[in-house]
Amino acid sequence: MRTIETEEITRNIKEMCIEANHFLSADMERAMKCAARTEEAPLGKRILGQLQDNLEIAGKDMIPICQDTGMAVVFLEIGQDIHLEGGSLADAVNEGVRQGYTSGYLRKSVVGDPLIRENTKDNTPAVIHSEIVPGEQVKITVAPKGFGSENMSRVFMLKPSDGVEGVKDAILTAVRDAGPNACPPMVVGVGIGGTFEKCALMAKHALARSVEERSEVPYVRELEEEMLSQINKTGIGPGGLGGTTTALAVNIETYPTHIAGLPVAVNICCHVNRHAVRVL
Repeated sequence: MRTIETEEITRNIKEMCIEANHFLSADMERAMKCAARTEEAPLGKRILGQLQDNLEIAGKDMIPICQDTGMAVVFLEIGQDIHLEGGSLADAVNEGVRQGYTSGYLRKSVVGDPLIRENTKDNTPAVIHSEIVPGEQVKITVAPKGFGSENMSRVFMLKPSDGVEGVKDAILTAVRDAGPNACPPMVVGVGIGGTFEKCALMAKHALARSVEERSEVPYVRELEEEMLSQINKTGIGPGGLGGTTTALAVNIETYPTHIAGLPVAVNICCHVNRHAVRVL
């Protein structure tokens, strides 16, 4: 039985909040550079060049890569042979977010009540998703989610008879409706199956997967590739100003569902698609 102090969770999440808000993950950095090389529209290529300049300045001067430093979404995969000591896990996560956003001078964007809307002044609470898995490690994924793209996300409760064509139409509908508001080029996370809330969680989790990693399920991998191609034919383009690069990736997760339903969630993320991953 391995013991981990919750203080270690706090320290890592503090650092990851700062890291994710100042630097693109390696897969996203490569995808952005590739898009800048392959974009066919002159204006689209210029927009991608400006985004590259912004990323370089942010890293050099330690300025956030986007002024919306997001609501902290934290995924925890906790090994069942781990013993956590030192206090509440949720408290440790939120303390890490508080320290990261405060000491990192990141914008505080969270309100304590959705209707009263008084700012909590430290970007807490985080949205925490935890899962018990085999082993004696803790995998932490911190994904600060800005709401320009979050507001463009959709859930579709399709009928089973809608089939794969209904799923494709739902994905394209969400992207077309988002248009320039999601700060393209975007990454599109899709969850298919489960229940109302499960498909949304899968879509969110899919955004944290490397954009260079395709599904291991053959038909899902083909669907990812087809949807990326179709989205890039919409002409929305970088910054919504036209071009051949509307999305950098489509990541899809699936789960068993009920005989009477076909839930589909589309969680869209902007061109920074921030996420940091560590294993303790």
